[in-house]
Amino acid sequence: MSPSPLTARAIARLRPLPRAFYARDPRTVARELLGKLLIRRQRGPYAPSAGEGGEQTLLAARIVETEAYLGLLDPGAHAYRGLTPRNAVLFGPPGHAYIYFIYGNHFCTNISCQPAGNPGCVLLRALEPVCGLATMAALRGLTLPEHRRPAQLRLLTSGPGRLSAAFAITRARDNAADLCSSRSDLYLADDGAPVPEISATPRINVTHAPHDQWRFLLTGNPFVSGKKPR
Repeated sequence: MSPSPLTARAIARLRPLPRAFYARDPRTVARELLGKLLIRRQRGPYAPSAGEGGEQTLLAARIVETEAYLGLLDPGAHAYRGLTPRNAVLFGPPGHAYIYFIYGNHFCTNISCQPAGNPGCVLLRALEPVCGLATMAALRGLTLPEHRRPAQLRLLTSGPGRLSAAFAITRARDNAADLCSSRSDLYLADDGAPVPEISATPRINVTHAPHDQWRFLLTGNPFVSGKKPR
């Protein structure tokens, strides 16, 4: 996908995806999230350049890779063994953020799917940066050169941990956040961009369900993480 011509002003006018979008099979949601935008309003103490006038930094990136998790029907899902304090968000209404800490060093960003009581989610695995790249780099502890190559930009948001860090997503700040609310500072939106070819592969590092094809990605996109489809 070529770099988006979207401006921060145009992105700020986009509305969050409605709850009905998420109240479906996670495999459908995972496919249809490809090409959509993840948007973060960095406000108040979270905005590195925020001034007294309430300035905010807008971050946006296009979703290029997802994975679906089917809850009680899926041995690879956190909800497979039932409701716990950790996964309670998945058993609630769709369209909420489910954030968990993994490997002792990074957060993973998921979105609850299906009607309440029927847990399921989509994991965001990789994004293509669109707006706020300097802030993303600062949050990742990186410095971007003036002339940026895709390989350098890939370090910002290619992979679940990287994208969460680039968007300042943490469990304390974002777990259970309503991604469908216009008041949320983290949400997903559709700017109408056409979606190129989609590929499906087995999920990464899911050993309990090795024969699934529930990882979805934009074919040939340089920001896709991990293994590429054959």
